[in-house]
Amino acid sequence: MKKKIKIVVLILLIYVIYFVVGMLAPFVHMKSVSPEHKKEIDIQSFYNNSEGNGPDRAKIIEDNQEALNLRLSMIRNAKKEIILSTFDIREGSSTTDIFSALTVAAKRGVKVKILVDGLYGTLHMNGKVIFQAAGSEPNVEIRFYNTPNLLKPWTIHGCLHDKYLITDSKYLLMGGRNTFDYFLKNRENSSMGLDREILIYNTGKESESAVGQVKTYFREVWNLDVCQSKFDRWSKKKRSGEIEKLIKHERQLNVPAFDYEKQTVPTKKTTLVTNPTHIYGKEPYVWETMKQLMLNADKRVLIHTPYAVFSDEMYEGMEEVQKKVPDTKMILNSIASGDNICASADYKKNKQKIVDTGVEIYEYMGKHSTHGKSLVIDDDIAVVGSYNFDCRSTYVDTETMLVVHGKEITKQLEDKLNDLKNGSLAVDDKGEYQKNQKVRERGLVSKKGRFIGILSYVIQGFRYLV
Repeated sequence: MKKKIKIVVLILLIYVIYFVVGMLAPFVHMKSVSPEHKKEIDIQSFYNNSEGNGPDRAKIIEDNQEALNLRLSMIRNAKKEIILSTFDIREGSSTTDIFSALTVAAKRGVKVKILVDGLYGTLHMNGKVIFQAAGSEPNVEIRFYNTPNLLKPWTIHGCLHDKYLITDSKYLLMGGRNTFDYFLKNRENSSMGLDREILIYNTGKESESAVGQVKTYFREVWNLDVCQSKFDRWSKKKRSGEIEKLIKHERQLNVPAFDYEKQTVPTKKTTLVTNPTHIYGKEPYVWETMKQLMLNADKRVLIHTPYAVFSDEMYEGMEEVQKKVPDTKMILNSIASGDNICASADYKKNKQKIVDTGVEIYEYMGKHSTHGKSLVIDDDIAVVGSYNFDCRSTYVDTETMLVVHGKEITKQLEDKLNDLKNGSLAVDDKGEYQKNQKVRERGLVSKKGRFIGILSYVIQGFRYLV
């Protein structure tokens, strides 16, 4: 008996070693962008220097409730096609609203495609009635990108981090919001994420709009071998009752009218930037493009990222940007405000290295955690999407960023970022907060502080995945 136990323990130990090594080792080496791809980055192609505007009109969407209402409006107005790509969907009142609207759209003949990261889809969607019911509708297809296989631990990482909604050839909503209540409800009495998206209203041809660019990208990812259909085998008998509930719920929704023409501003040009779409360690296409855009600035760069976890290449890149553009600022969560404990722990350990790049750092001290990912470059480039300035977004996950050339939309974004900056404390060259009578430093709960302090050292061994 003891011999059998020893064999079982040995087998388990071998598997644990295999699992840990297989999960971490493929991502240890953080690649640089190849010289061939660097040559393909033409910064002038992001600008439209002609007198006229492009086909896309735009608006910055900051408020969580507005973000939900806009989704429902887009879905209700859809006539042919709805595409939803998201990192994470969870049950909740906002999800019920969205999936009831999607179900009704499918019932009237609209083709609905939903793409979700496989890890988070498995954790939060499997076994849930609402997703089984909607996914088994004839006009609805749900796919998971890269469902992890425990026998192939290298599939654990490499997530789909894209977040966008497209309806027909007219409307695109892209940014950092996931699809559940934390990001789609104003919950002043409980925690919520402060996020940001950009709405694109296409007034011209699909091929000339960001809508067409994102649809082309979506089809590339949707058809990858690692994307597999889910929730398409529920029995009609089980489905019918749940579908009726969703239809009844949709009828009770009060969706405010949205005037897409009046509530958006013209833009000169919109350009999609993405990472590679395979599930392994990636060349940092988005990072390299963002760096080149920043280096092209004449006057200033303003960055908003929830977290800052830099590789050596990113430290060097940000230092290069600051030397070229002295007025370079970055807004991020304070450790007390942040909701990503691993990123907060790394920031605690490496904060001074970030400060030493010369970039002016502002730590947000608000009640809620910020989750937006944006850049303002000079007075005419606005960038919004899913990319965090961290190693995971740079080297591991799929990411999407929309670069928009236009002064009016850039001013909108700048105003939103300045609101966050006004609720932040500046960090001096020693890593200490500068005094500001209008902003109070947010205290850190002692238990969380102790845990982050310990984790800040532990995490250095695998920070390339944070």
